[in-house]
Formats: sequence, structure tokens, C-alpha cells
Amino acid sequence: MIGIEIMKGKNTAQSIEPNIADLANGWLKSYKLPYKLEQESVNAEIDKALSDYFTKNGGAGANRPDAKILLQDKNLDFFPILIEYKGYKDKLVKLDNDGQIENRTAKNEPNFKNINSFAVNGAVHYANALLHHTSYTDIIAIGMTGYKDETGKIHHSIGVYYVSKSNLGAGQKVGEYTDFSFLAPANFDSFIDKVKTLQLTSEELDRLKEQREKEIDQSLVKLNNDIYQNEKGLGENDRVYLVAASIIATLGIPGKVAPLEKSDLKSSTEKGYRDGDLMIKKIESFLSHKELPDEKRQLIVRTLSNTLLTENINKVEDGESQLKRVFAKIVNDLGIYYKIGLTTDFTGKLFNEMYGWLGFSQDKLNDVVLTPSYVASLLVKLARVNKESFVWDFATGSAGLLVAAMNEMLNDAKNTIQSPNELVQKEIKIKAEQLLGLELLSSVYMLAILNMILMGDGSSNILNTDSIKDFDGKYGFGKPDTKFPADAFILNPPYSASGNGMNFVEKALNMMNKGYAAIIIQNSSGSGKAVDYNKRILAKHTLLASIKMPVDIFIGKSSVQTNIYVFKVNEKHHKDDVVKFIDFTNDGYTRANRRRASNNLKDTDRAKERYQEVVDLVRFGKSKLYIFSDKEYYEGHIDPNNGADWNQSAPIDTKPLIQDFKKTVGDYLAWEIGTILKRQGEELGKQ
Repeated sequence: MIGIEIMKGKNTAQSIEPNIADLANGWLKSYKLPYKLEQESVNAEIDKALSDYFTKNGGAGANRPDAKILLQDKNLDFFPILIEYKGYKDKLVKLDNDGQIENRTAKNEPNFKNINSFAVNGAVHYANALLHHTSYTDIIAIGMTGYKDETGKIHHSIGVYYVSKSNLGAGQKVGEYTDFSFLAPANFDSFIDKVKTLQLTSEELDRLKEQREKEIDQSLVKLNNDIYQNEKGLGENDRVYLVAASIIATLGIPGKVAPLEKSDLKSSTEKGYRDGDLMIKKIESFLSHKELPDEKRQLIVRTLSNTLLTENINKVEDGESQLKRVFAKIVNDLGIYYKIGLTTDFTGKLFNEMYGWLGFSQDKLNDVVLTPSYVASLLVKLARVNKESFVWDFATGSAGLLVAAMNEMLNDAKNTIQSPNELVQKEIKIKAEQLLGLELLSSVYMLAILNMILMGDGSSNILNTDSIKDFDGKYGFGKPDTKFPADAFILNPPYSASGNGMNFVEKALNMMNKGYAAIIIQNSSGSGKAVDYNKRILAKHTLLASIKMPVDIFIGKSSVQTNIYVFKVNEKHHKDDVVKFIDFTNDGYTRANRRRASNNLKDTDRAKERYQEVVDLVRFGKSKLYIFSDKEYYEGHIDPNNGADWNQSAPIDTKPLIQDFKKTVGDYLAWEIGTILKRQGEELGKQ
């Protein structure tokens, strides 16, 4: 990028955009490239994507890049190239403080001012339209601008960015260029080779994921509010199922199942061809090619059909069914997030958002509350999950904990396996064989299945089973006679269960031969509500740590005080075993509970570092004490025959030290002298 300056004040110079366009298009012509100008068509898929995506002003209509090309590399892969021209000195690109394209505001809304004003920002906006609405996952966004100096000479600057699924649509700068010859046939392959070497650091990727997750939250709030206000007759389950069904129908499988497009829904009243019928057919095709077991496939189709095939939702008014209208809203608001493969607890976020409209009793609400993603990640790390782990969850909810475990396992595999073929096989095994979840509530069970399908697909062993009464420790599908070799257990149980949910813990740990467990549970279970369970657990397993969590961690959903308990499996607890007690009530996050807030969770005191320190303290002990004080970290003991002494805190030393005595005497003498001097001053003043 050449000649970039920070925008200062209002631009009064006249735009030379026509000159810039003439110069750049002349290059493209000289390279004999099949470029298309603003009004021309590249292909129907790209044209439709640019038409369907919101415009640079935020409204409906067509997005029109100044130039566009579709090129193929030596591997016959297609790369759309989208080019935007401007005609001012300082209008090439606007970056945020992290060096990323600043196309979002502080409130996580589209920054239309930047998208409109800066060449690269506009090109990246167009590239995201293609990520959102086409099968292309690798796009080149080019911005070019310039100005005339006092002699009339044109000075130009170019920004070249790679926008892809791998960088979550944010864009990465490719390099410095003075013309477009990198697109010429002789140079294009080497340019693409350079593009393919671009790597985001794990910190950059984490930051982008965090930003995208905030966008998802905001999009779900907007979507749910829209449906709640404007689409009558849809209950909370209907809304959840509509989102899930729409996403599955638009996922597609390359070469096998074409994604369902908005234009495919014709709002016909002909039996078998209504919008709901077409969506169900597409979902059946998708699930069939995914090779899900018949029983599971039938359950999904049956459940979604209860919503998609109702008469009201398929009723046509003003030429459009309610289903088509809602489908379009879902695809427009959420499509980009699952198209880029964001590995998050997607349906869990959706489910939590739906709670804002529900009238659960407090007890019921406490029972079905879902674990925040950063807490799920903490549990996974405390349970020492890696690529070789076999992880299960006995009250899986929307499968948020299993999603977190799967992410941890996949990341470990990517970081430690050098063979691409071996990595692919390992990823398949992780998703198909190394995760198992149990959920009794059928509606929540559906969410768990759909969540793991969206994550690509770990739904194989999500079972609609009573963990306590009916589960025998075996795989549910594929290998029903084989025991699941669990060595990591994670759990957020229903607190109304026996022992606040410690009955789940006892059963799961007793079915394991080795490994670790991390559970988040109402803390009264460790101080008297589950004494019998706890004593039986300690007779076979070791309590490694007790972590007191912030009371507002489930703000807006639940108001119970929770602790995380960490266990080592299949080693009985001895009275001399050291237990690490951590007061984590200050976890570094500040939480709010405002419906319209753009971000209700803010890192105000090194939250990420604090969460990592908790993991290190539990695993390695006091040598990892850095942020926390001695008052927040305490190594003590419990009585294995007590069962109610799991929630300890650092003892307060009440014995006075000589330093305390000296300080007290010093404070008193200072006060006494001050009083005498004040009195003398007053007496002198009266004379």
C-alpha cells in the first residue's frame, strides 16, 4: 500500500476517480483479462450475491464494484477479484486500532461511512457479500485511489487484501503493489501462492472470533426481536426450529446437495410444493448425505416438520408465505457466520436469546440455563482435554460444552499433526467417536444435535437418554455394543436434580477408568446439600480444586452462586491430599443485563489472563500465582468423610505482629500530636 495517510478534516479537492478508473482499467485491458465494469455481469451467482447483500448505505439494492473479474489458478480454483476506485489522496483504506479493516463501529454495526468513503473498505464489503451468498470462500479485494499534484501529475496508491473463510471475512493485506500486473496471467499463480501463505496469528484469530461472536449476539437479538414483533403465531420453539431448519437447508454439501436459495421458495399453495415442503425435502437430502443414522434423521425431520409444515406458516398473503419471509430474514442476518465456519455454540446463543421472551419460573430457568462460552472453555481446559481425549457430558443442553471440547481437540490436532492426510482422519474421528452427550429434554436435545451438525458434524453420539436411569456407558450409534472410553467429563447439571446435580457426577466418574472432570454447579452442593454423594465420590476420586465463580456469571438467566469442582478420576481422596481453593469472584469481566446494549460482557481487568492463571494454578500450584493474591488462592485440605467442606477460603490470621503494634502506636501518636497542635493553634487565635 503506497501513500496512505490518515484522514484529516474534510476533503475539498475534486475527485479524480474517472482518471483512476481509466488508468487501472487500462492495465486490466493490457493484460487481456476478462474484467467486467460496474453494470456488467460476471456470472449469475456473483450478481445475485451482490444484489442480495445490504448496500454500502445499509439499504436494499445492488452492490456495484467498479470492476470485477473471475480468475482461475493452476489448480483450477476460482478467485473472484472485486475492485473499488476512489479519487482522493487520503481515501485508500481505514484501519482500526488493531490494524484490521474498520468496517464495523464500536457498537458492532456496519460502518457505512468507512465502507462508502474508502476504496479498500468498499471492496472488502463486496467480498463479504460473496462469502455470505455464494460458494466462493477465497476472494481478492482491491482498492485504488489517487490525486493530482500541482503540476497535474497523477499519483496513485493501491491496497490488495485477501478476504476468506479462513480470516472470517476480515481481510488480510497481501503486499505492496504499484500496478495490477500481479493479476496478469504470467504472474497470477505466484500471487495466489503468496496469498496461500498468509496466516493469522492465534491472537489475531481469537480477536476476530470474539468480534464475530459479538456480531452474532447482536444479530440474534435483532432477528428474534423482529420475529417476535412482526411475525405472529410463532412460539419460542418455532423460532428456534426455524433458524435451525433454515441454516441446515442453506448449508449444502459441495457436489452433492445444492444450498437452498431464497429464490427457490415460490410460495406455492400446491400440495407437496409449498415452501415448507421444499425446505423439508432439502433438509432430508442434506441429512441423508451426511449419513446420519435413520433413527436420528427421522427424529430431526419429524421435529422440524411440526413447525415447517403447519398451515399458517405456509399460508400465502400478498404473494409470499410467512415461512419465506422469515427464511429470508434468517439468511440475511445470520448467513455469513455459518458460511465462514465460525466454531461457536451457535444454537446455544440462539437459545439463550430466546429466554428473553420466556416466562420460566426461577427454578425452571436455573435448570435450563446454558453455560457462557468462556466458562465452557475453562471447564474444558480444567478437564485437560486434548486431541486424544474422549469427552462426555451427562446434561448436554445445547452441546455448548461439547462444542468447546471439540474446538480444543481440533486445535490441538492442528498444532501437533504435520501430515495433512493424518489431520483430516483425526478430525473425522474426533467428531464421530470422541464426543458423547446426553440430554433428556427433547426440545433441548434437538438443539444439541443441530448445534453439532452446524459445527461440522459431531452429532453422532448425542443421545436423547436419561443419564441416571437409562445410560449404560456405551456408544449410541454406530457401535452400540462398545463402551465409550471416557477420560474427560464436563458438566453443568440441572440444579433441581438430586444433590443439586451431584448424582450426575457420581455416575459419570464411576463409569470412568482414568482422566479428569470439571463441573460447574450450585455451590451449596459442596457445603451440605449433597453430603452423601460427595462422601461416596471421594471414596473413589480425588477433589483437586474448588473455584468460587462470580455470582453474576449467568446474569439475566439465573441468580445462583456457583463453584467449579475439579476431580482426578479413579484415585480415592486422602485427608492429606492438597485441595486448591480459588476465589474467582473477580474474573476480570464486567457484566450488564441491558436488552439494547451492544456488549453486555466487557474485559475490564485482564480477564483472559485471569482465566489462564486459574488453569495453571489448578494444574501446577502456587508457583503460577501472578495476578491473584494469597487471599484468593489457598492450598488446604478437606475431610473425605465430611462432604460439606468443599467451599473453603484462605484463613484470616488474627494474631497481631510487631509491625501492627508499631503502626497502631505510630497512628495514635500522630493523632495525639495533631490534636495538641490544633488546640494550641485555637488558643493562640483567641488571644
